[in-house]
Amino acid sequence: MSDASSASVKSNPAIAPSEPSGITLLQTLAQHVLAFDKRQLTKGAIAQARTCILDAIGVTLAGYPEPCTQILLKTPGVATAPGPSLIFGSARRTSALDAALINGTASHALDFDDFSGIMGGHHSVPLVSTLLALAEERGGTGQDIVAAYVIGVEVEIRLARAVNFHHYDKGWHPTATLGVFGAAAAACHLIKLDHAKTTMALCIAASLASGLKANFGTMTKPLHIGQCCRNGLLAALLAEGGFDAATDVFEHAQGFLNVFNGPGTFDTAKLFENWGQPWEIEAKSIGLKQFPCCGSTHPAINMALNLRREEKIEAADIARIEVMPHGRRLRHTNTPHPQTPLEAKFSVQYVVARALRYGVLRLKDFEGDAHFDPEIVRLLDLTTASPHPDMADDAEHQWGAEVIVTMKDGRRLARRIDNLVGRGGDNPMSSSELWDKFSDCAARSLPREQIAPLFERLETFEKITEVAQVTRLLEVSELHKAPAKKVVFAPRGAQEAPETTWVP
Repeated sequence: MSDASSASVKSNPAIAPSEPSGITLLQTLAQHVLAFDKRQLTKGAIAQARTCILDAIGVTLAGYPEPCTQILLKTPGVATAPGPSLIFGSARRTSALDAALINGTASHALDFDDFSGIMGGHHSVPLVSTLLALAEERGGTGQDIVAAYVIGVEVEIRLARAVNFHHYDKGWHPTATLGVFGAAAAACHLIKLDHAKTTMALCIAASLASGLKANFGTMTKPLHIGQCCRNGLLAALLAEGGFDAATDVFEHAQGFLNVFNGPGTFDTAKLFENWGQPWEIEAKSIGLKQFPCCGSTHPAINMALNLRREEKIEAADIARIEVMPHGRRLRHTNTPHPQTPLEAKFSVQYVVARALRYGVLRLKDFEGDAHFDPEIVRLLDLTTASPHPDMADDAEHQWGAEVIVTMKDGRRLARRIDNLVGRGGDNPMSSSELWDKFSDCAARSLPREQIAPLFERLETFEKITEVAQVTRLLEVSELHKAPAKKVVFAPRGAQEAPETTWVP
């Protein structure tokens, strides 16, 4: 950048302020990444990181047979480089860069991965595939990977605090556009780059950030994550080799903040305010997806399951079902009669009917013709959905729902929750619930006999002495082939309702 350009940046009031003494934002961020030590990890941070890593590996195995992953694998030049890094659910090994690309894409193929209410996206998938691929190539203990994961989450969500929700509402996919910085930071921490090289990696990542919400509902959405994993790792490896970038790439008039957000739409003070107190991974806004469908439907699903279990409801005795989510949760989930598996994932009516009829939701309930199950179609005819009148759009909590079931004998049974952002915080998934989800996911790619040992190993992830203790349980003989999946995407209308809040 020329001296003249530098002068104009410094005098422009629209530019984000640098830290004191002329240190840029990404130089300061690199200092925080470098200063992080695994001895700073609390028991809560370790436990939540372990759970999120376990969950991410499970959904990656579920995504391996999906068309987006398989098409990518068959693309000439992809995953042909030699290397030690495993493509999960296969016997194929390649470079860390290509393994990160493939596993990262698989991890988001089903949109079943965990998410952060602050990030407006999915915090684990940019990191887990990146770190395991890199650890296989460079080495690393479970504790090393957990520490790198935690600092990666911190970077992602701190950036989100600075740029959201304008960043999301503008059309960017934060899982990728912010996740790439988390992936770069985590990779730098794992291979112990110094301050100058960590800064360069973050600066390089700024030009590798991408992901448009216009591609939600297509195979390109999970590709965002594969590219994010690969690009974050690539940024770290390039920086390690001496590659350079502009250190003021955040503050510059044509830098990340002004281009991706725009002047006046971000608050950089939130990047470092109360850093690590507590760690972002410990926040109650971190949630796991218990069910393989849109996260906005989960409060209503939980209320339906509670009703079924506590009131001993039999579907044959139901006369009417009323579903009343928070209005922001209903706008993209009001699909009374889904016609495709994807529409079923975004139908609060469908998922509540399934919960009341069968008491469980599994991956198979969103495949093939499951949405045309006659028992479910009958219940859908009895179901109405409307915004809850007591849950305001501008309320502090926006993840509530009430489900009311009127029985044929006249009883009116109801359950309500005012805020449920996935499963986490004060309402974590139990080990049994984690196993139910993990085994359902892993069975898509692994032989049954490998699933329980893998789950048990992941439950003590921070104690592994080398990553091979995990990846050897993720490897599958060529004799075990998972069937390919066919995905039908819902047609999208020419006029779509604008999204005013994020959709996990």
